[in-house]
Amino acid sequence: MAEALPELIEIGLLLYPEVQQAAIHGLGDLILIADRLRAEDQPAGPALRLSHWQADAAGAVRRVFDSHPGRPGRPAALILPPSLAAPISPEAAAPLARWLTARHGDGAVLCSVCAGAFLLAETGLLDGRPATTHWNYHDHFASRFPAIRVDTARLLIDDGDLMTAGGVMSWTDLGLALIARLLGPALMVRTARFLLIDPPGREQRAYSLFVPRLDHGDAAILKVQHWLQATGAREVRLPDLAARAGLEERTFLRRFRKATGLRPVEYCQHLRITRARERLERSADTVDRIAWEAGYEDPASFRKLFQRITGLTPAAYRERFGVGAGPA
Repeated sequence: MAEALPELIEIGLLLYPEVQQAAIHGLGDLILIADRLRAEDQPAGPALRLSHWQADAAGAVRRVFDSHPGRPGRPAALILPPSLAAPISPEAAAPLARWLTARHGDGAVLCSVCAGAFLLAETGLLDGRPATTHWNYHDHFASRFPAIRVDTARLLIDDGDLMTAGGVMSWTDLGLALIARLLGPALMVRTARFLLIDPPGREQRAYSLFVPRLDHGDAAILKVQHWLQATGAREVRLPDLAARAGLEERTFLRRFRKATGLRPVEYCQHLRITRARERLERSADTVDRIAWEAGYEDPASFRKLFQRITGLTPAAYRERFGVGAGPA
């Protein structure tokens, strides 16, 4: 009597133009390792099937790699890996987006990593829903897809049938989240431990940098921005900022927010916290001293603001990102 074939749960990777090959190979390794560990713990349980999908010259998307060739089935999840090139154009995305929409209609969970979110967004399935991408793409993504609630502070957003991950290397978080969903959290943790990577739960805002908008074309606001950068945004008062811009206060507030996307107080906070992050990374100074030098006389208020902006306490931030240095 022939041995019964195991049930298969297929995870497919879409090889769209300029896709990052390192992520393709890394995700494949993660999936195959998870399945190997599954076979040790749950030999009678469903096995993971890894497939690669790619459009041919005629535009038809087909399997180009299959870990279990010849078996029928369709992907339970499809991953759009990151790209190191510019985000895919609407024209190049259109045929792939139609195919993805059909697979979503068949019940597949659609997942993106980093710039892969641009391809997923072209399906229209993310409209009105939360999504993340790389923090550096925030403005581009938000302007191209205004109906999507983009949140690049988060590294991973699991919205049921749609999952998005932020940074280039967040394929590890997405892959583990899929393993937890498909085969259970215990196997996910075992896979993470085997690969020496953190289980999902990190936040992208700890890694993102504050990059002020300087190309908005408002010369008066740009003048103020340059002054704030040069002075470290210390001891700033609204009347002084408005006077430096040569504007009435209400006009200054309106134009500043339009140009930078932030209120002046928020902008100054981000500048100060950026300076503090640099000191935490490169010096051994106490947190209290760094807070004072950043313009905060109350260390407790500084710690609270630092954690709100970065998602980490100053001590945890230094532990993760500090490169080691002697006292200033």
